[in-house]
Amino acid sequence: MSWLIGPALVAGVAYLDPGNVASNMTAGAQYGYLLVWVVVLGNVLAWLIQYLSAKLGVVTGRSLPETLGDRIRRPWARRAYWVQAELVAMATDVAEVIGGAVALYLLFGVPLLWGGLITGAVSIALLVVQSRGGAKPFEFVIIGLIVVIALGFTYGTFLGPPEPRDVAGGLLPRFADTGSVLLATSILGATIMPHAIYAHSALARDRFAARTSPAAGTGSPQAPLEHARGISTRRLLRATRWDVTVAMLIAGTINLSILLLAATNLSGVPGTDTLEGAYTALRDGIGPTVATLFAVGLLASGLASASVGAYAGAEIMRGLLRVRVPLLARRLVTLLPALAILALGFDPTLALVLSQVVLSFGIPFALIPLVALSANAEVLGPFRNRLATTIAGIVASVFLVALNAVLLWLVFTGA
Repeated sequence: MSWLIGPALVAGVAYLDPGNVASNMTAGAQYGYLLVWVVVLGNVLAWLIQYLSAKLGVVTGRSLPETLGDRIRRPWARRAYWVQAELVAMATDVAEVIGGAVALYLLFGVPLLWGGLITGAVSIALLVVQSRGGAKPFEFVIIGLIVVIALGFTYGTFLGPPEPRDVAGGLLPRFADTGSVLLATSILGATIMPHAIYAHSALARDRFAARTSPAAGTGSPQAPLEHARGISTRRLLRATRWDVTVAMLIAGTINLSILLLAATNLSGVPGTDTLEGAYTALRDGIGPTVATLFAVGLLASGLASASVGAYAGAEIMRGLLRVRVPLLARRLVTLLPALAILALGFDPTLALVLSQVVLSFGIPFALIPLVALSANAEVLGPFRNRLATTIAGIVASVFLVALNAVLLWLVFTGA
């Protein structure tokens, strides 16, 4: 079954992007272990959402954007949906490219604009690997970057491990003040991202697209659909659950390690509300090795997540507009906002925060259709959600949409 594992690990990179790093690092530095429970909760919600996305791709042989492109009949409505999804993809690029640029600056002193160009160029190269080599080589490269991310962000935790009693205390849901509410919402907003939902369904489709059933790729509820190797859809879904579980355990462990690293070593240290400040505090407090590994992890995070974000953006355009734009041309267009921000000298950490705000607008447009489609017998046939799964999906959707509304309110009112 191990050869079936992979799509969720690639999609899970979205949970390890520079926005997550900034949110978790700031939460640990400012509030210690208070928000440990938020990281755990975000991971549980992410498991359900990513599984539903993957299931849609496995059963129908189509991605979420493709399915919506077929079901949204009116061209103007489909284009309007594409506009918001494309803005989400661009906001994703802002976070990933800026994170990579900051890492290159910390490691090698590369000017931020050049660092953004390098990050964008590497993401294009990784996309060429995906388009020419197929799903497996792309997965191997991304998984390799995940290993680097894991080493970079967990090494410091092993050097100075937190007290288990303090970590356990952080599992009790509570807040300290308005700032902790804002950070908790930012952590969840940086965890559940629209482009990860779009991408996972497409990654599952790409891996399991070859079917023996003539219904494959049509969205027909005929079942069971069969994989080219004779693997039944039910077995594919069992493997997908394992895939998502492994991916979320890795992502959750790394995100928790970032928060614990900051809570143990940076709590109360001034200037740690930026990535550069956190790097400096780690270097001065624990040593240059930990700080360097942190920057390396940040660089791998930016490169990997930029590639997955660009993949999601290409799928959004293909599925909703039914057009294929040359990879290089499309990538250059989506890179422009991030490069413009770097060229204008805008504060990188603030740009990361604002990109999360833009992403929060896209959550309902990806999450609500996903839950509705995965519960629809016309789409998934006998593989549609059970009632309990649908209820859990609705509760998660309402909770996340409400939290993102709180985030927007706090950001725009300055509360």
